[in-house]
Amino acid sequence: MLTPPRTVVRRDAGLYALEQALRRRGFAHVAGADEAGRGACAGPLVAAAVVLAPGRRGEIHGLADSKLLTSAARERVYASVRDRALAHRVVVVPADEIDRRGLHVCNLAAMRRALAGLSPAPEYVLTDGFGVDGLGAPGLAVWKGDRVAACVAAASVLAKVTRDRLMVELDGRFPGYGFAEHKGYATAEHQAALSRQGPCVEHRFSYVNVAAASGRSASPPRSRRPAAEAGRTDVAKADPTVGAGSADIGIREPMGRPDPIRGTVGVALDEQLRQPALLGEDVVMEGGWR
Repeated sequence: MLTPPRTVVRRDAGLYALEQALRRRGFAHVAGADEAGRGACAGPLVAAAVVLAPGRRGEIHGLADSKLLTSAARERVYASVRDRALAHRVVVVPADEIDRRGLHVCNLAAMRRALAGLSPAPEYVLTDGFGVDGLGAPGLAVWKGDRVAACVAAASVLAKVTRDRLMVELDGRFPGYGFAEHKGYATAEHQAALSRQGPCVEHRFSYVNVAAASGRSASPPRSRRPAAEAGRTDVAKADPTVGAGSADIGIREPMGRPDPIRGTVGVALDEQLRQPALLGEDVVMEGGWR
């Protein structure tokens, strides 16, 4: 059986070149997936998946890696992606779930659920940095994918804006930490606030700096968290601007049953970190199934 020839896409060919090459190979619906909040020590992890429309409609003015855009530019691109994308999905994983399951396990599960929630279903998947197994479609992990592939960049913007809005809302509920400014990342100001008033329930107690600030130990069990305050509103449901009329929040129990109290990602506990394939100067694509 003859294997199809490789398609080589130069990194300087533009943000849309990778998806265009995949469409020429017969993959009509190319999805990109990315996340926001992996490096934060407070707040949720947010994953997003996007399928852009083909042709001119799929070209988003100002689209780029979310980290390279100003806050105002991200908001404009966010609105354009939601309006013009063929499909999009956002999944929010709360901090206590990260403590129970582990960051990387939650990250992979959230990406799978975001991709599984797309309609039409993706025929090829591009992810940023590392591969995601169990998708039922061929895929490729692209180094700095949010700067190489338009659909990954679009996913990074959806994830970033969604998470930033949630962190601003948390700033009002938990004053004194500066969540609206640093968005839960371990800045000097955030660390000073942790030392001054200790962590709140939206901090990740499986992180060493949070564990140390809690006065427990440098490496506490993931289950050792403070009790949630009475009447706590789940962070995934707190921002009325997220998911209005479009089912953007995609946390579900296994077998697709919604959790009415708290969004819980059903994941395998023995998930292992998979090292991404190394890519050279150009991106090489092959249609292997994951």
